[in-house]
Amino acid sequence: MVNAIFSSLPTTIFEEMSGLARTLGAINLGQGFPDDPGPAPIRARAAELVLDGYNQYPPMAGLPELRQAVAAHYARRQGLDLDWASEVTVTSGATEALAASFLGLVNEGDEVIVFQPAYDSYLPMIRRAGGVPRLVSLSPPHWRLSREMLQSVFSARTRLVVLNNPINPAGVVLPEEDLALLAEFCVAHDAIAVCDEVWEQVVFGAARHRPLIAFPGMRERTVKIGSAGKMFGLTGWKVGFLCAAPRLTHALARTHQFLTFTTPPNLQAAVAWGLENPDDWFETMPRKLQASRNRLAEGLRREGFSVLSSEGTYFLNVDLPGSGVGLGDRDFCLMAVREAGVAAIPVSAFYEHDPVTSIMRLCFSKADATLDEGVRRLARARDLAVRRPATLPA
Repeated sequence: MVNAIFSSLPTTIFEEMSGLARTLGAINLGQGFPDDPGPAPIRARAAELVLDGYNQYPPMAGLPELRQAVAAHYARRQGLDLDWASEVTVTSGATEALAASFLGLVNEGDEVIVFQPAYDSYLPMIRRAGGVPRLVSLSPPHWRLSREMLQSVFSARTRLVVLNNPINPAGVVLPEEDLALLAEFCVAHDAIAVCDEVWEQVVFGAARHRPLIAFPGMRERTVKIGSAGKMFGLTGWKVGFLCAAPRLTHALARTHQFLTFTTPPNLQAAVAWGLENPDDWFETMPRKLQASRNRLAEGLRREGFSVLSSEGTYFLNVDLPGSGVGLGDRDFCLMAVREAGVAAIPVSAFYEHDPVTSIMRLCFSKADATLDEGVRRLARARDLAVRRPATLPA
């Protein structure tokens, strides 16, 4: 017998679209990874450490130098006072940190609130831990929380609430009032917040990321998850951080030790070096990505697409009905990759129930020439869709 939760899962939309892009030679504006290879000094540091550094098991909770660097980074950038020895654990990426959080904190029958659109690993991991997801749908174009939606799902059985902020795929940095509202409900219901904040450094313009752990009453009840892969554009490194009060860290670390146990020491040490010697990376990286976002958005608008606001992450969204496209998002994305040679992601894939089917997500962390060609091909796909009856699948 096999586990029904995982064996019943379909191929993810990211693998489906990326596979089609590879097979068809299409431009991939679907999966979220940058064309830029990441900061050269950090990569050079990792290479040096493979040859001349320590390559045996590092401590289970992570190298002390990285845990210290993480705590110092969050003190400088977000005003947090974390004790590196008792409140920071290094994981093999943020997805492993999420798994440790769900397996370590959820008991059979606990209710876990999840906001849709949601990262596709949340629900199967919560169910495998014995949790019962309670879904809340956010809606375009603003993707905001409301008191009414929280009142509809919080209960005496609520154990956890999962928050992704900045939100992928929405590209929204939640405002202060939404975070304060969620903190109010967490405190009132004695719920733990698992905060997936991997995009915290990828924020544009006047938008500001504020971690939920900084709100009144949340210091002892928040698990803050970060990602070096997103911070430095090194998505394949899979170095993540779990930050939480000692009471929570005790359970998280003991769960982590039986998942991956530890993470390659050369990558840990290189990330520590990068956090301690960032130069102006955390200023120049968002500016470059903002320029790429603007380039893609402006090109799409010139071609008649209706583009939603993007305040952070690698992604912006297109309103298909507002762009004159009568097809649903999945049908349009399949047609675009097969007939116009450009891969995108239908936002409906981020919903389990009652999906929004009108939004297409695009990744803009690509070279200018790739973005420009992507616009040209999407315009061709739009022209094909406008001529095609909405009742016919792509």
